[in-house]
Amino acid sequence: MSTPSLPATGRIAGIITTAELRAAGWSPTQIRTLIRHGDLYPLGRGVYARGDAARERLTWRGGEQLLAVGAAGALAGPGTVVSHQSAACLHSIDVLDDRGPVHLTGRPVRGRSIRPGIKLHAISLPANRITTFVGHAVTTPARTVIDIARTTEFRGGVVTADSALHKRLTTKDELRAILAECPRWPGIGRAREVVEFADERAESPLESIARVAFRDCELPSPDLQVWLGGSSAPVGRVDFYWKQYRTVAEVDGAAKYRDDPRRVPEQLRRDQLLREDGYELVHFTWQQITETPEAVAASIRRAFQRGVRNWELARPAPAVPRAGGAARRG
Repeated sequence: MSTPSLPATGRIAGIITTAELRAAGWSPTQIRTLIRHGDLYPLGRGVYARGDAARERLTWRGGEQLLAVGAAGALAGPGTVVSHQSAACLHSIDVLDDRGPVHLTGRPVRGRSIRPGIKLHAISLPANRITTFVGHAVTTPARTVIDIARTTEFRGGVVTADSALHKRLTTKDELRAILAECPRWPGIGRAREVVEFADERAESPLESIARVAFRDCELPSPDLQVWLGGSSAPVGRVDFYWKQYRTVAEVDGAAKYRDDPRRVPEQLRRDQLLREDGYELVHFTWQQITETPEAVAASIRRAFQRGVRNWELARPAPAVPRAGGAARRG
């Protein structure tokens, strides 16, 4: 008797269920042998990935979550669609918090129960808001943004919307079109605020969080990713810039200098050149902007004051006419 071959599923890492293996001719004993030899990698009760593919995915950033999403989608069957934070994972869209259950939208195949660790959203999902990703039905990037913006805090919605816009996975017009489709859904008002506040120029979750903190602390809106300084060529591109105050704010992520120590002297030199050109600089970290945003805002306000004062001092004094000059001209 010949050994059956593993069926191709088209899913992430060849994810397959016990039912699909049995339908392809594999016995329980054979399945256990595949697991023991490492040819199948268990992802939970009744669902597996191909061993080599699973081990490779686990070396990726977010690989464990990717496999969990794929496993949940396979178990729930074609009656469900990967959505919300889980869809963002598949689309490589940033989210504020990627912990928690796998999110699915729709109704599971009859006879298949939704297991712990899976959150099912029973909401309307038009066909044109569904796409596919490696064999899994998933909400489109635009629909994913709106779903997250409706169901999470404003800051989390902005992180996701900024990311999707920056990666050109959607547009504001497309997001507004989805808002128009569901005007009375819970959280839709917050989602509208997120869409209007979102900015494709934000390049990281830290920048998005900072933008929300600036708004909450009633700072004026800054320009993003502006080239500044230098008499003949720009010194560098800054994260945030308030032109009227000649003030720059820069976010320092945890990996910014750790991964490339050469950036430390480069940053110091750039800061020096910007200050020589009359700009005020404020640096802050993830911890500072998330735990003590008011302190960061206070530092920026002080920089505003210095920037205005220094600019006024640097302005040339207006010419003063000589006494009696007007009388002589007469």
